[in-house]
Amino acid sequence: MQNIDTLNEQFGITGQLQFIEDSGFIMVDINNKYANARISTYAGQVISYQPHTEQNDLIFLSENAVYQTGKTIRGGVPICWPWFGDDTSGYGRPSHGFMRNQQWQVIASNVDLNGVTTLILGASSTDKTKAIWPYEFKLTLEIKVGQSLQLKLTTQNTGNKEFAITQAFHTYFNISDVEQITVSGLDGKKYLDKLEGFSESLQMGDVTVSAEIDRVFQAVDKDIYLIDKGFDRKITFSVTGCKTTVIWNPWTSVSSRMTDLNNDDHRRFVCVETANTAKDSVVIAAGKEHSLSVIYTIT
Repeated sequence: MQNIDTLNEQFGITGQLQFIEDSGFIMVDINNKYANARISTYAGQVISYQPHTEQNDLIFLSENAVYQTGKTIRGGVPICWPWFGDDTSGYGRPSHGFMRNQQWQVIASNVDLNGVTTLILGASSTDKTKAIWPYEFKLTLEIKVGQSLQLKLTTQNTGNKEFAITQAFHTYFNISDVEQITVSGLDGKKYLDKLEGFSESLQMGDVTVSAEIDRVFQAVDKDIYLIDKGFDRKITFSVTGCKTTVIWNPWTSVSSRMTDLNNDDHRRFVCVETANTAKDSVVIAAGKEHSLSVIYTIT
C-alpha cells in the first residue's frame, strides 16, 4: 500500500484533493467548487459523490459495509472485472472478478481550467492474478469530479495473446424509496431475466421496482434516466464502450441474508449498471485496448 504522506506530497492538491486513512483503507477526499467525493484506493471504488447543489449523495454506501482486505465494500461503484456475474469456469473464482477486492495504485491527479478534479488509478497483472486468470493486462481508471461524475475504465492487453472480458460499473444509487423511482430509456429493449433462467423478455414502458429484479438489457444505444420522485431529481447516464445496462435490486428475500446490509436497505438503493456482458462481451487483441465510460449528471 502506498504511504499517505508520500501520496499527499506527490498527488495531493491544496484545498481540493487529499489522502486520508479511514477504516484501515486509504481514501481520497475531493472537494472542489462543484462537489464533494470520496474514493477508496482499495477496490478503486467511488463511495461518495455529492454536488454542492444537491441535498443527497448520488451514491449509496451501506452503514454495515465491511472494510477488510479480500472483502468487497457494499455500495459505491464496484469495478467488476475481468468477468461480470457468477464465475462459470468451475474453478471457484469470486463473482464479478477480482479487481473489486484488490488495492489500486495512484497514478496521477490534476485540476483543469474549469476546476474539474481528476484522479487516475491503475492496476496490472501479477503472478497472483495470472494464477486465476492467465493473461497480462494493465487497467487505468479515470475519475473526474465536476458538475458530473465521469468514470472511464481502460483495459490494455499487454500480453501476446487475445483475451475476452466482461465488466461493469456496478453502481449503487442512493434513492428516496425504491417504489418512488423509474428508469426510462429502455422501452422496447430486450432483456435477459436472471430470475427466470436468463429467459428473454421485452421491456414495455419505464422500468419500476416493486420486487426483486435482475435484468440484463441489451442493445442499449442511447442515454437512460433514473428518475427519483422523492428526491425530485433525474440522473442522466451517458455511456460509451458498451451496449448493456443491468438493473438489480435484491428486495428482502436476498438482502435479509446479506450481513453488510440493513434489513430495509433494499428500499434505499437501486443498482443501474453500465456493463459489457452477455452478448456484449469484449475481445481485446494483444497490444490493443478497450475503454468503458459513463457520465452521471443530476438535474
